Amino acid sequence: MYTIFILSDVKRPPMPRVSAAAGIAPRPLPTPSTLKSHIYQGLREAIVSGRYRPGDRLNESKIAREFGISRIPVREALMQLQEHGLVMNHERRGMFVTRLSEEDVQRINSLRVVLEAEALKLCRLKISKQDAARLHDVMARMEAWTERTEMDAAALDLEFHRTLWEAAGNPYLTRALDSLVTSLFAHKALEHVSADVKRWNLHHHRALLDVALGNSNIEPEAAIVFHMRTGYNEPERFSSYGAAGARGDKGPAQETSSNRNRDRPRKA
Repeated sequence: MYTIFILSDVKRPPMPRVSAAAGIAPRPLPTPSTLKSHIYQGLREAIVSGRYRPGDRLNESKIAREFGISRIPVREALMQLQEHGLVMNHERRGMFVTRLSEEDVQRINSLRVVLEAEALKLCRLKISKQDAARLHDVMARMEAWTERTEMDAAALDLEFHRTLWEAAGNPYLTRALDSLVTSLFAHKALEHVSADVKRWNLHHHRALLDVALGNSNIEPEAAIVFHMRTGYNEPERFSSYGAAGARGDKGPAQETSSNRNRDRPRKA
């Protein structure tokens, strides 16, 4: 099971006042206009730190008492967490920290193979100079990444893919991928791997950039499966692409899979 959190790389502001029972010294409340974001960030960090585990219920009234505020900004913060895949709303039961099984991850990835390959195809056909420049900029920052925090690397990873989706020029495709895939990026960021592995994963996006810009002959489906295999086992398992491989139809991704970890650093 995986804990999932939002990948926005934001600086943590001073926390709002929390009750003494929570073990945090009281501080002045932020202004109303920023209150929701303070609660959102506090809850996000509580999930990441393990205070709230996958499947835990987030009691709106209890959280409001801990922060010393009304329930309205808590409700708004929970809704924002839900939008980003951190929590799920169970009807008549409330909000719970999102929990994904291994099969959930594979089924989501199988859809990603189809949708992100379509984004690559559209980019290859009609990417604008402006969008190409945006992708080059993100790629440069990924290749210049140094060890800071797990969120830094994960945030760059998601930024690259979101830029790629937007460059495809279909806002419905972008929204579908964003709502479907964000949770996967989030839980991957919790993995304890070395800085070398993170750096290797970031540099691996260069191959996707080449496909998007038409500088590679690799088919988009093969490129995205090959890329996803750097972080997942059999990401295409529940897709038609994976079914073809199971029948023995050897595609480009299968042909190159033996080399995918050739230069990969070891995990910490």
